Amino acid sequence: MFIFNKSNICVLLISSFLVITDVMANDHYQIVSHPNVIETDITRNYLRAIFSMRLRTWQNGTSIRVFVLPDDHKLHAVFSKEKLNLFPYQLRQSWDRLVFSGTGQAPTTVSSSEEMLDRIMNTPGSIGYLETTYVNDNIHVLHIK
Repeated sequence: MFIFNKSNICVLLISSFLVITDVMANDHYQIVSHPNVIETDITRNYLRAIFSMRLRTWQNGTSIRVFVLPDDHKLHAVFSKEKLNLFPYQLRQSWDRLVFSGTGQAPTTVSSSEEMLDRIMNTPGSIGYLETTYVNDNIHVLHIK
């Protein structure tokens, strides 16, 4: 028999909040691309290669255009940590190395989710991430395998 006391109730409440926030953290945004991107499922390593600017073309040969939010934006930090397993400063260091060595370029930084949506809808081969509320039929959602 389980006896409910204050400490048991507190433990149950805290654990339920942790489960709810974990689910919400993973579901409140999506990886999105321009509709001409044929990929629907990509691996985490493939995604990391794209956002690290090491992969420059999609499998069909279309150039990849990467759009990101500013380094200090909350969604950028969540995306970097959850999907890429990198901190935003690690991505920035990687991009800076490419730029300063002359071997590559950094992704295009947009100022808002609205601008991200507009740029992805209008740039063939583009990829980025958006809060679920901004996702519509004019963009393509990518799933991580």
